[in-house]
Amino acid sequence: MTGWTRRDFTKSLAAAGVLAGIPRRARAAVPNPHDIVVDELKISYEDFLYRTPIKFGGNVLDRVTLLNVHCTLHNRAGKVAHGFGSMPMGNVWSWPSHVLKYADTLAAMKGLAEQVAKITTDYKQFSHPVELNVALEPAYFKAAAEFSTAQQLAEPIPKLCSLVTVSPFDAAIHDAYGKLNGLNCYHTYGAEFLNRDLSDFLGAEFRGEHLDQYVLTEPKPRMPLYHLIGALDPLEEQDIVKRIGDGLPETLAEWIPYNGLTHLKIKLNGSDLKWDVERVLRVERTTAAAQLKRGAKAWVYSADFNEKCPNVEYLLGFLRQVKEQAPAAFERLQYVEQPTKRDLKADRANVMTEASKLKPVVIDESLTDQEALMLAREMGYTGVALKACKSQSQALLMAAVAQKYKMFLCVQDLTCPGASLLHSAGISAHIPGVAAIEANGRQYCPAANEPWVKKFPDIFIVKDGTMGTACLNKPGLGVVD
Repeated sequence: MTGWTRRDFTKSLAAAGVLAGIPRRARAAVPNPHDIVVDELKISYEDFLYRTPIKFGGNVLDRVTLLNVHCTLHNRAGKVAHGFGSMPMGNVWSWPSHVLKYADTLAAMKGLAEQVAKITTDYKQFSHPVELNVALEPAYFKAAAEFSTAQQLAEPIPKLCSLVTVSPFDAAIHDAYGKLNGLNCYHTYGAEFLNRDLSDFLGAEFRGEHLDQYVLTEPKPRMPLYHLIGALDPLEEQDIVKRIGDGLPETLAEWIPYNGLTHLKIKLNGSDLKWDVERVLRVERTTAAAQLKRGAKAWVYSADFNEKCPNVEYLLGFLRQVKEQAPAAFERLQYVEQPTKRDLKADRANVMTEASKLKPVVIDESLTDQEALMLAREMGYTGVALKACKSQSQALLMAAVAQKYKMFLCVQDLTCPGASLLHSAGISAHIPGVAAIEANGRQYCPAANEPWVKKFPDIFIVKDGTMGTACLNKPGLGVVD
């Protein structure tokens, strides 16, 4: 791909559907000294085995590959800065293929990463990182389709998988942009830096509004940590088949006092209602006993089906049975995440209106763009799960939409370790309404956290069930690579 012209830039925005209804004068480019061009993107990978497998959405995962991206960019004055982004290549989650093997989907993501690097460095229009991401997103999706065809893949790379692949590139650009200006990136989303108001990205309803109206410039100083209870994870000693013996807790009963946990996310199967209900009841009994020992009286749950419920009736049955059999556990349930299939257009019958009257129902896998968010809202979903792995730019824009419509907000993990956890925690700490941080890398992949512990002890050492997020105020994304 050759360097893009101003006309190409405008066409790409139009293709993304972000210019509809915006007067031409409002779209006029204003030379901004803060605008940047990306010069170089270097890719590297790290592989880790999990200390214990995690089961979600019917899949069992025991390993991860991190995609690391180093970025070099410059502004209009020629000043240069460097940035870093990292993200797990969550192919099992973002591309749950029934015809391609794990190695095949991982290889395809790596191939797409090479294309993303080229597309981004070939783009020579000075812009803000959010503008850059929106402008190039159609080209990224086109590259995924072309790569799928060229490699004769039995399934094309899904849109969600493409977003995951792009996310560390976007993160590295935001990081470098903040460092270039000597600011934490959350100070760079106002009109001084971002040339366009939100109507250019989100439609006329946002005319005159700017992204900084929907983010906090300073992080919340401390936030609760959401601990994951995988479908295979032992709750009590009797559930352990063979101990790992690495010094870390191995049951829920051990994790609760070890980290002082108050927020617990329960992975459920969605294919066995009796098992799912009993799992919640067992978690409640185990947690209540552990909290009694430490004198804690308040804790909460979330429930994640990873789209495995066959229909909304299953979810309603689950909620009603939990309420009948364990009223205290039901009261502690904060929200339910992605109960049914991610393709909402093909699953219009599963409207969540009745379920949302009982608890907030949140989209996760379904959220790939604003259109999907609005469709979910139409179908009765009342919450949005933001994820760093869908890119910093998208997380910020979708956070604005969710706040506009007063939707429940949370930030979800992708078993993010190291720099990717810092990135995810930064989103949690800077988006109003997000109350907790999900962080399960410490459970399943602590080896990837080790190089970061001394640099950010408040994030990686959890003692009172919370993370100290005040430290996430350094230049860029706040990550020291």
